[in-house]
Amino acid sequence: MPPKGTSMTYEEFLATRLRDLLRFSVVLCGDRGLGEDLVQDVLLRAHTGWDHIGSADSPFAYVRRMLVNEHVSWRRKWSRQIPTADVSPVQSAADHAEQIADRDDLMPRLRALPARQRAAIVLRYYGGLTDLEIADTLGCSPGTIRGYLSRALATMRVQLDSESSLAWKDA
Repeated sequence: MPPKGTSMTYEEFLATRLRDLLRFSVVLCGDRGLGEDLVQDVLLRAHTGWDHIGSADSPFAYVRRMLVNEHVSWRRKWSRQIPTADVSPVQSAADHAEQIADRDDLMPRLRALPARQRAAIVLRYYGGLTDLEIADTLGCSPGTIRGYLSRALATMRVQLDSESSLAWKDA
């Protein structure tokens, strides 16, 4: 990272933070292809305004906020254009690693959440940000963030409860 008061070049930023942006975006979108597309679109816009972004206190936080805003914007746009039929993702070959199984179970639940709730969950549990940092990223108050997190977790709990009750009935 450059010393305070100096500017980071776009190439330096990509060399040090592209992988982090891609991982964050894939988790945020719930799909590798969409995550990569999102990063590509945002980085194209960031490149044109890099003089401003590169001299910011935290270019990564700035670009991460651009990713979240673009993701929310995409979700709004595509929810009007794409039918919202419940289509299950194609199941990949079974992997016996518990971590992979948990991730496969989690991704459809995250995809079912509204964009801002999903962003809040990803920023908290994947990004490790505080309520204040998430509020700054999403442009709202910390109380709103706590509401997003509470509703998102409650929705995911209801999904789990309904699935477990169905599993008991089938057994």
